[in-house]
Amino acid sequence: MMRNRIASAGLWLVLAGILPAQQRRPALDVEHYVITAEIQPARQALTATVEVRFSALEDGVRTVTFELNNALSVSRVTGEDGQQIPANMSGSDHTIQVSLPEPLAKGQTARLSFRYEGVFTGREESPVPGIRFAAINEEYAYLLYPARWFPISGYTTDRYSWEARITVPEGYRVVAEGVEKTEAAGPGQVAFLFSSLRPAFPGSLAVVRGEPVQSPYEGITTNVYFRGEAAALADAYGQEAGKILSYFSGVFGAAPQANLTLVETEDGAPNGYAAGGILFLAPRMLTKEINSRVLANQISRQWWGILLSAATRDHLWITNGAARYGEMLWVEHSAGAAAMEAEIHDTYVEALTVEEPPLIRTSLLEDYSPEFWALTAGKGAAVFNMLRLVLEDKDFLRLLKEFPDKFAWQSVTTGDFRRTAEQIAGRDLQWFFIEWIESTGAPEFKLQYTIFRTQKNFRVVGKVSQDMDTFRMPVELKIETDGNPEEKKIEVIGTSSEFSVETFGRPRTVILDPNRRLLRYSTEMRVAVAIRRGEMFVEVGNYTEALKEYQRALDSNRYSSLAHYRIGEVFFLQENYQSAANAFREALNGDLEPKWVEVWSHINLGKIFDVTGQRERARNEYQLALRTKDNTQGAQQEAAKYLEQPYRRPERPDR
Repeated sequence: MMRNRIASAGLWLVLAGILPAQQRRPALDVEHYVITAEIQPARQALTATVEVRFSALEDGVRTVTFELNNALSVSRVTGEDGQQIPANMSGSDHTIQVSLPEPLAKGQTARLSFRYEGVFTGREESPVPGIRFAAINEEYAYLLYPARWFPISGYTTDRYSWEARITVPEGYRVVAEGVEKTEAAGPGQVAFLFSSLRPAFPGSLAVVRGEPVQSPYEGITTNVYFRGEAAALADAYGQEAGKILSYFSGVFGAAPQANLTLVETEDGAPNGYAAGGILFLAPRMLTKEINSRVLANQISRQWWGILLSAATRDHLWITNGAARYGEMLWVEHSAGAAAMEAEIHDTYVEALTVEEPPLIRTSLLEDYSPEFWALTAGKGAAVFNMLRLVLEDKDFLRLLKEFPDKFAWQSVTTGDFRRTAEQIAGRDLQWFFIEWIESTGAPEFKLQYTIFRTQKNFRVVGKVSQDMDTFRMPVELKIETDGNPEEKKIEVIGTSSEFSVETFGRPRTVILDPNRRLLRYSTEMRVAVAIRRGEMFVEVGNYTEALKEYQRALDSNRYSSLAHYRIGEVFFLQENYQSAANAFREALNGDLEPKWVEVWSHINLGKIFDVTGQRERARNEYQLALRTKDNTQGAQQEAAKYLEQPYRRPERPDR
């Protein structure tokens, strides 16, 4: 979650979210957990004993630190001899530090046992502010790995195996990763046993009631645990998940898990979270129109995040970028090339909202912050898409399949990914990774060209300019001619690159990078990026900075209807109705891109007139909205609703 920061410190300090503490590799390598836990839904309580086996990564390790949720109270930490060991729980950063009785030599293995209990109502302070990763309720419960509900070291990077015995009351069922067995426990209780011996990140679980809806698809069975209104959607989501898993098995190779389980969490939880064979989905994602994008993103993580994972958080662009790109590939597969182009545009806009740090330094960013996702997922996916241009489809698709197979159940680095790509391509690609992973910035091209008639054909001679000295990329050209368009590829190196290409038909115009495959700036892109930055500020309530970004968009294109509309939204939220009305009018007088701006500007003007006691003017705006016949995000229903009943602004205690 992006925190409020001092705006005068500049965009990087405002948006980058640098952690105050230095990142340091843990001095230990966790190898295996044995977890014995009891979950009591009626009390919203967890009681656990966890044995951790780990080895020292350096000589003389005297203290070890684990991350553990502040909601948990540790009653006892013991060593292999059963003797209690001093431990200090830090409430400021969700950690517990244990002083070992004897220092460990490098490679030496040790075991610690933690006994603790706590309550997870969902209102506790989360290790990731603003996102709920754990809650125990009478009807359901979920405990996800980022909740740190068991002692963790090397968050998202240190792979381990586990054995778990989770006891719940009869009538409940535990869903978790690994081979499952059940056995009798105490009176009125049942224990679920799980074992997963391949190193990954097991430990996310759900407690559910009732039997799942089973959705078979081409040999894949998806078990679905949805509640309430979402229960009616269970089979449809299960079928879609099976289709996506089947498709990705062809793209990424054999799936790590043959079947899937979908579990509904609750409001406040992440949109989606992937564990081995399990997808945890928030209720807001379970729309009547199947949300295949969230399914595709999380199913991609069965390969990119679980089968393999980043060796350090500086390499998270590989897994988060691949998951986002998997989502884009599914859109391309299911909706076609035009839908893919729209996805590329939106992803590139997100990638450009944060200029610093380079991808190879994303450990500096707060987990789950907008900046973190913009770089690791947005720019990460952009890197995958540009690498597809460099390698071309055949070799790129080989890379997507061979890399997970080569590094199955292992941690990976950017170097591993680069070397695998080079082996497939048969050439050096270090320049590409220096450009997009180790460096920052994006080019903005200027194109000049002249057309000559040759003896048989035509020649286009031109120059591509941009201001990045180290830039090097293949760039596509589309030449519109009297006949069919002709496509060429040129190499752009440095700040100025000349080219000469032959065409059969008479050239009419030359378009550089027609499919927008390069992460680059243009006037249109600067407008879109500024608007997206403004939206990010609105999401955290920083309206002053949001208005500055929207104004930057208008500085690039004063006719941008979307920029005017977003300004109107901010003023409306601030209850500055005259300024909001002015902005919505400007939106209607602009370029009307995207088209939905028109219908929603009329609706918002209607609301303003209702609030200010001008009912007839309000009705006129709602009627204008209905005449557009644009139903983006239910606009027609919204307009019809307020045509019948005036809009009332929400009550506030201070008013």
